[in-house]
Order: sequence, then C-alpha cells, then structure tokens
Amino acid sequence: MGIGFMDRWRARHGHRPDGTPPQPDEATMADLLAECGLLRELAGESGVQLDDGVSSLTDLDQLLPRWRDDPEVSEWLGNDAGLYLGTVLHRTVPGTAWRLDEHDRPLVVLPGGRELDVTAIGHGWAVEGSPQLAAAYLAATDG
Repeated sequence: MGIGFMDRWRARHGHRPDGTPPQPDEATMADLLAECGLLRELAGESGVQLDDGVSSLTDLDQLLPRWRDDPEVSEWLGNDAGLYLGTVLHRTVPGTAWRLDEHDRPLVVLPGGRELDVTAIGHGWAVEGSPQLAAAYLAATDG
C-alpha cells in the first residue's frame, strides 16, 4: 500500500526466522498509524486542532478542499484522513483494534468484529468529499 513508516519500522526490526516480515504489536501499530503528518499539517495551517476526538472529524469535514487540485497530495491526504478516522475510532470506542490485511492495508476492527477499510473511506473523503469523516464515524459506531 505504500505506507512508508510501516516499511521503515519493518526495516529496523528485520525479518522473522521464517523470512516473513515482522508485524508490530497492536499498541505500536496504533502509535505509528496515528501520526498522519500531512493531515495534521494541513489542518493546523487551516486553524483546525486535531485532538483525536470525534468533534475534530466534523472540523475536518468543513475544510475547503484545496488539495483536490493536486492528485499526489489527495492520495497521501486520503491515507492520512483514513488513518486519522481509524485513530479516533481506536481511541474513543473501547475494544477497537488495528490489524493489517494480507496486503498490509490497515483495517480497524470494531468490538463486534466488523472490519473497516479506513484508508478507502479516507480516499473517498479526500477525492470526492464523501463520505464525510464524521458520518463514517457515526456509521461505524451505529451512532
């Protein structure tokens, strides 16, 4: 998927004896996935404080989508937006966990076992403005 920080983490930790790449423990993965550097920078420049809370998703939804003029920025921002949505879910919904699928795509696993491809949701938000991040959160939590 091209999540560079995961590749760098793996490079520092080597391969397992059977030759497979290592998987970070869930807490380490949650910290890595919460970085969302480009999104946090863009939000900060726009006066939006990302505190990993639900209300910050609504604040992101209200940003003017100036990044849509640059497909490369939209691609990275889509990843970050999805990872941020996952971070908010992970930090606010007890029992939520991260896992990597067979293609190293990060998924959020909700307490009932439902899995969300948050980066796909983030890409939709970055490119089309839909679904809105706050609405995706509410749908995930049946709120």
